[in-house]
Amino acid sequence: MSLRDLARAEMLASMSPAERRAEMGSARLYFQRPDKPGFLVCETEGGPVVPVFTSWEALGLFAGPCRWASTTVDDLVELLPQGVRALVDPLGPRTFVLDEEALEDPDTQGERDGRA
Repeated sequence: MSLRDLARAEMLASMSPAERRAEMGSARLYFQRPDKPGFLVCETEGGPVVPVFTSWEALGLFAGPCRWASTTVDDLVELLPQGVRALVDPLGPRTFVLDEEALEDPDTQGERDGRA
């Protein structure tokens, strides 16, 4: 882990959930671009996912030389087909699944669940 990554992790840990969500939503992710518009979807035991990466270098390690695109986390979650989630940095030490629920503001989650 680089010093930059360590500082970013510490900064995110000290943020409120709403601040973390805002920071994450504007982050840029990179993914392999298919021949036709859309995403390359991989079928897994946990359901369909699109592998995305926090850097184009990580994408290169995963896919090798390839056509690629990038977008923000917020836009990616809106653009993903229904039922498809993003798998962030699948070869990295901190892989996680990204979907609308993961980005939802905890202050409004109760309203969606009918608990408000």
